[in-house]
Amino acid sequence: MTLPESHLGTDLRLLGNLEHQEGRKRGADLLVEDDEPRDLVSVAGHENLAQALLLRFLTPFGELTILGHPDYGSRLYELIGELNDDANRRKARMYVLQALASEPRVAAVQNLQVTQPPGRRNDVLIEMRLDVIDSDTPLNLVFPFSLEGGATP
Repeated sequence: MTLPESHLGTDLRLLGNLEHQEGRKRGADLLVEDDEPRDLVSVAGHENLAQALLLRFLTPFGELTILGHPDYGSRLYELIGELNDDANRRKARMYVLQALASEPRVAAVQNLQVTQPPGRRNDVLIEMRLDVIDSDTPLNLVFPFSLEGGATP
């Protein structure tokens, strides 16, 4: 049974690219529509879920404890400065699976691959296909993440 995407919620849009979000660049500003009069841009349905997942991946695990969300975020930040080898790519996969398990709108993970893009020794490409609750349409998400040190979250 497929319900309208309204069951996935609506939120303000914080990220510019929901299909290929750069790692560690969290949304800092609200986006506004280009049409007059200006209004805040919102996301709903699968786009809202995609943004919620990307923000979860971009937030260090435990960073929101003071706000009452001690289990929010991911441990991907622990890999910053580490080698881009098979062991650390397996860790990245595990950290993504842990973050996905905390999202109640994700019913199942169909596919999750963490690979090194050709010619980019410090980057990993996290690609996933997710089953969404009460929906026949899977969510495809691509999340490039840099292991290079020195950048701030």
